[in-house]
Amino acid sequence: MHSTMIETRLIPLPHGISLSCRMAGQPGRPVLMFLHGFPEGAFVWDTLLAHFAKPENGAYFCIAPNLRGFEKSSAPPEVDAYRPKYLMQDIAALVAAVCPYDKRQLECLVAHDWGGAIAWNLAAAMPQLMKKLAIINSPHPGTFLRELQDSPAQQAASAYMNFLIRPDAEALLAKDDFRRLWQFLTNGSDHPPAWLTDSVRDQYREVWRAGLTGGCNLYRASPLRPPRPGPPYNDPAAAAVTLARERLMVLLPTLAIWALDDIALPPALIDGLADYVPDMQLQQVAGASHWIVHEQPERVAGYLQDFLGHAR
Repeated sequence: MHSTMIETRLIPLPHGISLSCRMAGQPGRPVLMFLHGFPEGAFVWDTLLAHFAKPENGAYFCIAPNLRGFEKSSAPPEVDAYRPKYLMQDIAALVAAVCPYDKRQLECLVAHDWGGAIAWNLAAAMPQLMKKLAIINSPHPGTFLRELQDSPAQQAASAYMNFLIRPDAEALLAKDDFRRLWQFLTNGSDHPPAWLTDSVRDQYREVWRAGLTGGCNLYRASPLRPPRPGPPYNDPAAAAVTLARERLMVLLPTLAIWALDDIALPPALIDGLADYVPDMQLQQVAGASHWIVHEQPERVAGYLQDFLGHAR
């Protein structure tokens, strides 16, 4: 897809936050919204924005915001500003700003990683904002809490979260041309994947140079991390969390795409997912990692196209 089809605009929201958004298609058309994760930015969705804006693929108005704290979006310095209720407020306000006045509803909210954490919460608390939900390798809070509390494998896979809450995390991540962040994207390998081209690296650098505190604050503000018992931390983290089941239910039609080679989010996280999401289609993808949106954008687009087509 041609990046020339993508426009960027800073959208001010009524509560004082502005979100830098990438978009494609004609305003006033049914809206697809895409939420990125860490350490990404909105640009990771460009191929899908261009795809779904085309008439033959639905002629949607497609928009991908940079979350607060990322790229040119507002970046409050306080950790508490990254609590879920504020992240949800941003997206709810953006839905109101970009959806046609007679609808105020997305055709679908598509989300990955941290974007998915926001999307799960939003779909449970404010389902009226969207007709459908699509999640890509982002754990439902119910299954994630279970695994963080009970699974040594998940605790080990999520250990990086306790690195990201360190007060010096931003400085360490920025060292040596962001060496640690590149290791996230290569799944720890010294051999970069084919999708991580020089131009994609430059896009990542642009996001990271704008600041890393917002991304780290997502982790600092969330208790859904592996516990760190005993001194010096005495940090119960997920061990101290209880979540009311009725507040976790997502009753919308939901597509879950799960790449099975995700080293941070193993497939055990989809066990029991249907208990929280009764109207769910699950697509498991072997040979794909957490970065499936980069690795196999055509496959992701195909799954989304089928899912959206059922309602059109």
